[in-house]
This record gives sequence, structure tokens and C-alpha cells, in this order.
Amino acid sequence: MAGRFTKVAGVGVAAIGGYYLYQAGGSPKVAEKQFEHDAAKLTNKARGGDATGYGKEAKTGAQLSAAEAGKQFDSVAQQAKDATSKVDSKLENYRATAEAKLDATRKEVSKDLTVAVDNFDKNVEKTAAKTKSWLSGWF
Repeated sequence: MAGRFTKVAGVGVAAIGGYYLYQAGGSPKVAEKQFEHDAAKLTNKARGGDATGYGKEAKTGAQLSAAEAGKQFDSVAQQAKDATSKVDSKLENYRATAEAKLDATRKEVSKDLTVAVDNFDKNVEKTAAKTKSWLSGWF
């Protein structure tokens, strides 16, 4: 009989824990604060609503609000981190593309410069040969 009671109580506790975890959006800290707030509220109602119970209920309510705010802050921080990561990857992609284009342009300019220098050398040699033959014709 005791084993059966333990199993039923365990299932009940797991169900209550699952409910609070679901209500808190998967955050155990917020679920714990929500449970404490509800327990304080229930205790206050059981005592007949005296003034001391409201103080504890208000305190747990404030803790719950702080835990929920912390969860929201963590969510916003994670979103900002993801956005920053996305921007970093885009910038890295742009840098790599620009570097590849710059390298291709450098190679093309180098090739064009080499062709221009070769043509200049040929023209200088031709002109020098003509000048040499013209000068040697005088002597």
C-alpha cells in the first residue's frame, strides 16, 4: 500500500512540476518562483487573509517578477548574440569576396603591365637599332 501511495504521489508531484515548468516557458528558476508565489498565496488564503500573509505573498510576487525579467533579459541577450554572430559571418564573407576580387584584379593588372613593358622594350630596341644604323651610316 505504501509503495502504491509513493507512486501516485510521485506522479502528482511530477505533474505539478511539469505544469509550473510549462507555465514558466522551460525556465526552472521562474517555475520555482511561480510555485513559491502560489504557495504563499494559498497559505495566505488558508489563514484567512491576515496582513502578514500579504507581505510574504508580495515578496514572492516580486521575486517571481524578477525571475521572469531575468529570463526575458537572457532571451534578449541571446537574440543579440545571435544577431551579432550573423553580422560577423556576413562581414567575413564580404571580406573574403573583396580579397578574392582584389587578388584577381592585381593579377590582371600585373599581366597587363608586363605586356606593356614588353611592348615598350620592343619599341625601344627597334628605335635604337634604327638610330644605330642611321648613325653608323654617317661614319
